[in-house]
Amino acid sequence: MALKKETWMLVGLVAITLAVFLYFKVMEDYKPGAYDDFAKCLNQKDAVMYGAYWCGHCKDQKKMFGNSFKYIDYVECTEMEETCDKEGIGGYPTWKFADNVTKEGVLELMELSELTGCGLKKNG
Repeated sequence: MALKKETWMLVGLVAITLAVFLYFKVMEDYKPGAYDDFAKCLNQKDAVMYGAYWCGHCKDQKKMFGNSFKYIDYVECTEMEETCDKEGIGGYPTWKFADNVTKEGVLELMELSELTGCGLKKNG
């Protein structure tokens, strides 16, 4: 009987630990990012990033934005192949802008600022 009680205690401890971990993981997504205003401006200026989940350069570009990337208009080409083919996307990442300018590769935030007129400043 004691083994059963210890087993349930262990299961309970694992469940509580998992719940706490998931809570903090989910809450991380809701934290304000350092470039929220900048990313929102890029979206308003119709800047679109095309990429693929397996692309290392895309991951590098996303890391530049941190939590602010959620405001970027992003097209996952592995899920939207027809859209990416129609847009002529040949490499990842590719940025397209409202004035039909297309840039391939990882772009520095300052270059994105210059291409769109969005002010580059950290929030907070």
